[in-house]
Amino acid sequence: MFKWRRFISVLIAGVMLLGIWAAAGCGSKQDDDRQPGEQINQELSGKLIIAGSTSVQPFSEVLAEEFMAAHPQVEINVQGGGSSQGVTAAVSGAADIGAASRGIKDEEMAENPDLVVTQIAMDGVAIVVHPSSPIKDITMEDVKNIYIGNIKNWKELGGQDRPITVVSREEGSGTRDAFVSVVMGKEEIAASAIIQNSNGAIRTTVAGDPNAIGYVSLAVVNSEIKALDIEGVTPSVENIQAGTYKISRPFNYITQNAPDGLAQAFIDFVLSDEGQQLIVEEGAISVK
Repeated sequence: MFKWRRFISVLIAGVMLLGIWAAAGCGSKQDDDRQPGEQINQELSGKLIIAGSTSVQPFSEVLAEEFMAAHPQVEINVQGGGSSQGVTAAVSGAADIGAASRGIKDEEMAENPDLVVTQIAMDGVAIVVHPSSPIKDITMEDVKNIYIGNIKNWKELGGQDRPITVVSREEGSGTRDAFVSVVMGKEEIAASAIIQNSNGAIRTTVAGDPNAIGYVSLAVVNSEIKALDIEGVTPSVENIQAGTYKISRPFNYITQNAPDGLAQAFIDFVLSDEGQQLIVEEGAISVK
């Protein structure tokens, strides 16, 4: 009888052990069912610095606000400084993501072959005057001659007998680079031009001077200034997409090496349907 009871006890223990092994096996099978590359959802956290183009800056700020709202443990600091500074900041590590409102120059890539450039949007550069100006349309050649200094009075273009106040961006600005590459060619902007360090500053200057002409990101054009047609073509999203309005440029994010972690997560968000919709709502052109 004792041996029989002992046998029953051992049998029960064995059955229980088999049950434990089976349960463990089932748990392992659930883990194995996860698709390759699929990760357990974890809350993002950490800090991210984005620096560079003042044209890209307001878009980055809106995108960062939306991203931080979805991820409260993330802090994103968006800074200006210009497109060239954006490249430098990415290379030096002063910023996790550099921002440039122009293409990356050959010499920049040659010096830093590990740079990774991600286009997040497109933008136009509008030639702008005071709303009271009678000028509505201008040729590319006339714009160039104004900025060279060959045309100095609005009467030469059918306007009033008033000297032209020429307003330009600073060296290193992506807006200036786009303007120079399309409009100026090899010609230099006259040294007499008033230099401003942001689209907002140019808008304010032109809005306050009936004789002024400047160039700004299409995204910042409002009722305070008037955008001129170029040879009959209106600066608009549709005309930029169609290629009929020629003064346009990319909005780029730049990283030293392929982005990862928080930087990659943010760029993925910017390129998502939600991120691209925010870009469109703020006045730029989607890349999707």
